[in-house]
This record gives sequence, C-alpha cells and structure tokens, in this order.
Amino acid sequence: MAMQAGLVHHEDCYRPEACLQLKDNFHVDVKCVCKGRQTRTAGFKISKVVVVGDLYVGKTSMINRFCKDVFDRDYKATIGVDFEIERFEIAGVPFNLQIWDTAGQEKFKCIASAYYRGAEVIIIAFDLADIQTLEHTWQWLEDALRENDPGLNSIFLVGTKKDLLSQAECERTEADAIKIATEMQAEYWSVSSKTGENVREFFFRVAALAFEASLLKELRKIDLPTTKIGEGSTICIERPTTGPLESTANSATGCC
Repeated sequence: MAMQAGLVHHEDCYRPEACLQLKDNFHVDVKCVCKGRQTRTAGFKISKVVVVGDLYVGKTSMINRFCKDVFDRDYKATIGVDFEIERFEIAGVPFNLQIWDTAGQEKFKCIASAYYRGAEVIIIAFDLADIQTLEHTWQWLEDALRENDPGLNSIFLVGTKKDLLSQAECERTEADAIKIATEMQAEYWSVSSKTGENVREFFFRVAALAFEASLLKELRKIDLPTTKIGEGSTICIERPTTGPLESTANSATGCC
C-alpha cells in the first residue's frame, strides 16, 4: 500500500477536540530524510501495534477488514493472541505494521499482556452500541501501558460497529468517547468493519504516525554523541545481506 508524503487528512466529522494530532504533514526532519532517500541510516523496519478491548467489541473484525478486506459475522473469539503484518510504502520508503490482535477474555489476559511489551501504538477498541465497553477502556489502557515505557506510545481510542447506531445515537456516545480520549491523550476514531467505513483511513493514519515516530526516534539515536573508551579498532559484526522480503520476515520475528 502506497501513501503520499503527508499524513492522512481527517474527515470533516473529526473535530479538533476528537484529535490531538492536528498536523497534516510530517516533521521537517522526516521529510528531508525521505526526500534524500537517507533512511538506510535509520534502523527501523517495523512498528508494533497492539489492539486491546473487551470481548466481542470487534477487534478481529476491524483487523480482518483492513488486512484481508473481509467481514465475518460469525468469527470465533481470539484465543490468546494473533497478529498480521501489513506492508506500506510511505513517502517512497518501505514500512511495516505488526498488528497484534489480543483476546478480550479475562482468562487469557495474562497470556495476552505478555505481548503488549514493545508496542509503539496502542489501540483501545470499544463497541459504540455498548456503553459499558467504553467504561472499560481505561483499564485496558492501564494494562497495556504497564508493559511499556510511559510516553513512548501513540494511543488511539476506536469506537466500532458504527453501522448499528443511528446518527443521533452515535453522536451521543461519541461525545462521551471524545472526553475519554482527551483524558487519555488519545486520538479518537469511529469505524464500521461491516461496511468498511473509516477502517482503511484509520489504519493509514496509524501507519503514518507510527512511521514518523519511528523514524524520529532513530534519527535522535544517530544524533546522540558517542563516547570512545580506550584505544583500538572498532569491532564490526557482518551480517549476510538479504532481499526485502527476507528482511521483513527477520524483523517481524525479532519485534517482540
């Protein structure tokens, strides 16, 4: 999937109070690096995304709609964890998202929480037609953040099953959701996996912000001053070169 140099624009329905990321273009350093095709200096290949939320809020359906463009009304609940890798080309640069689908059942929480670690993006999903699932989103966020360094994650609050509500009902629930998203410092979206509404746009937005954050993080590492201890030659480790597909596979297995 190819994306242009700018970030995905918001539709008119996403008011400023619903979105903390108001920018519609990349950081100037990111644009310069991409324009000069200098991204080989940065070691990023993939960003890890974890999707959390109550049982049956539609986490798997949302991921399947984006990754496979399918909708199955009778899917089985996720046992433990599952993941998909989606490949992008952003500003001419290859980039991957590793999207982890976690179980919403309490008995699998200990298993799933082990896979939260190292997430650059946390997506908390709730059912727009079930207000209780919105109330539980704080606990899901706390569980995910417990396994990660504070401040290193992009957070999204996503209302699913938009097709089940009237416009008026949706707006009432979204008003509450936007308040919670603001408190979470999260970006709010509403989607329908059944119709596909906003699903593609949402994940493109996730990819764009994850790409920018990942590249900026690596650029900062490169800019850090190094300290030389003692004298002597530098020790280098030579790794065999691989093609793009092999590199992607290797990065995926070493992500978590």
